[in-house]
Formats: sequence, C-alpha cells, structure tokens
Amino acid sequence: MSHDVNTTDYPHTLWFYECTFDLDRDARRIALFLLYLFLFMVGLVENSLVVWVNWRRRHSASGVLFCVINVSLSDLMVMFTMPFFMLEVTMDKVWLWGRFLCKVTHLIYVINFYSSSFFLAFMTLERYLSLARPNALPLFPLQPRHRRWLLCGGLWLLSVVLALLENVHVDLLEWDEPGCYMVPEHNYTEWFVSVAFLILIFQFLGPASIIITCNILIAKAARTSPDVQGRRDLWLVHVYSLVFVACWLPYHLVMFLLMVDDLNPHLMSCNAVEVLYFSFSVVQCLSLFHCIANPILYNFLSKSFRTNLINGIISHISPLPPTGASAPANGTGAAAPGKERKISNASTSHSEIGS
Repeated sequence: MSHDVNTTDYPHTLWFYECTFDLDRDARRIALFLLYLFLFMVGLVENSLVVWVNWRRRHSASGVLFCVINVSLSDLMVMFTMPFFMLEVTMDKVWLWGRFLCKVTHLIYVINFYSSSFFLAFMTLERYLSLARPNALPLFPLQPRHRRWLLCGGLWLLSVVLALLENVHVDLLEWDEPGCYMVPEHNYTEWFVSVAFLILIFQFLGPASIIITCNILIAKAARTSPDVQGRRDLWLVHVYSLVFVACWLPYHLVMFLLMVDDLNPHLMSCNAVEVLYFSFSVVQCLSLFHCIANPILYNFLSKSFRTNLINGIISHISPLPPTGASAPANGTGAAAPGKERKISNASTSHSEIGS
C-alpha cells in the first residue's frame, strides 16, 4: 500500500502521522504498580489507626475532630479499592472482575474524590470559626446532635450524587480485552466537558478557596493572639494548603488540557495528546497521596493523638488496673477541659483539638 497522502483530500492524516514520541509504557506500569502498592499499604495502616483511635470519642469530639474522622473513613474506603486499580494498571487496563465491581469500585473512588475535599474544607472553616468566633455555634455542634449528623449526611449525599453523574456512564466494555471505561453512548464531548467542569468546581476550586483562605486567616489570627505558644509552628498552617494543592493541581491541569483537546481536537500536536493521556494515569495515582498525607498532617503530628494511640495500644496488650486504682479525672491523662479549650482556640494545628 502506498503511503503517499493527498493532504488536500485528507487534511487530518498528516496530523495523525506526526505521533513520533516513543513512550515507555512498561516502565510506567511497573512504576504505577509500586506506587499503588506503597499507597495501599501505608494508607491502610494510617487511616485504620486514625479511625480506631478517634472513633471511641466521636460522640464527644469537637466538630474539627468529627471532620477528621470522616476524612479518614473516606480515605479508608478508597484503600479497599486500590488493589483493583493496582492490577488494572499492571495488565494495561484489562479488567477481570466483572461489570458489578467495575461500577462499584469506580463509584467508591469518585465518592472519596469529593467527600475528602468537602470534609477538609468544612474542617478548616470550623477551625477558623473556633479561633475567630469561639462563642458562636459551631458548624458541627455536639448539641443538638441531629444538626451534626444532618450536615455530615448532607455532605456524603452530595458526594454520592456528584459521583453518580459520572458513574452512570461507567461500564464494562468488551473490545480486544475487557476494560472498565467511562464512555456514554451519545454526546461524549459534551458529557466529558460537563463532568470535568463539575469536578474542577466542586472538588478543587471550591474546597481549595475555603482551605487556603481560612488557613491564611488562621495564621493571621494566631500571630496576633497572646495565647499562642510556639510561633515557629505557624508554617504548618500553610503546609495544609500546600499539600492539598500539590495533590490535586496536577490532576486538574491534565483534566483541563484533555477537555481543551476534546473541544478542539487539532489545537495540540499528536505527541502532546499522547503525553497527556500517558500522564493522566500517573497524576491520577499521585492524587491519591492525600490518603497518606491527611493522617500525618491532621493526626500523627498531634501530641494528643499520639498519646491516645499509645494508651490504646497499651490498654489492649496490658491487663486492666486493679479495682480502686486512681485514674486521671478526664480519663486520658490530657489537660483539663478549660486548658483543652484554650489550646484548641489558640493552636494553629487542626489536630490539636479538645474533645
């Protein structure tokens, strides 16, 4: 067959044959498998410990800690789906577990996509309000308890609804090999652009604006507060914002460029499009680093959390104290309630919270 091309009759053919970039897909698959394996093992241990330590005081915890528990539950959910993604990447997008698990695992992933960001944003807002307006009713009040659970349920419900808008088009497709894809039957471009826009607004821009703004205000309030001790720790407030942006910005940049390519297929060169699709699974994996960053930032950096963790471990491996033995008045050996409240209002750490 002749390879001579009449570019007047076939104006797109020359563009197609411009793909000259050789991508090492085998190296990418190995690297992604190792990254997923690392995320799975570390994230499962971290979030399990966070839920185990904090769950026992969920009914008496502050609104900030209540959000921390929900963030860890969300991250723990996606940990259980990670082995499927790990093997799918290894087999170059071949899906072997049927249509039901194709839809369910993707739904759980996208629910975490939204819920984790929602609860982080509300936690940061709650933290700011506790500093700026300590006498105001918190967003997640202990009493009346139904308000806390209604708001919590509302955030989870919103996450499910937004996830279903995407998941309704996820299905098992049989081509050369079975694969789990998001392909609507009609109006693919319109659908993809709409979903990408919703993700950009609800998952990234909205939560990021709340997180960054509130953390800046928290740092500003902490600098002028006479109760703050250890001003060198003010940098931690900005680390919260930086980690959120670092985890999600690359993903949304690639999504935005893919959306531009769908709207104008010949704006970018073939090599550029190949690199975009090649890098999408990479940034998708890297975005899941929030599942191991959140427990560290919002729990393990907290002295009170580490104390509760050690006490919990000791209580499970040591016999109970004899009857009549004295115990700390607040049951955990922590500071008195008044001091806890003062620390909670003055500290810039989201994890240093009274319960």
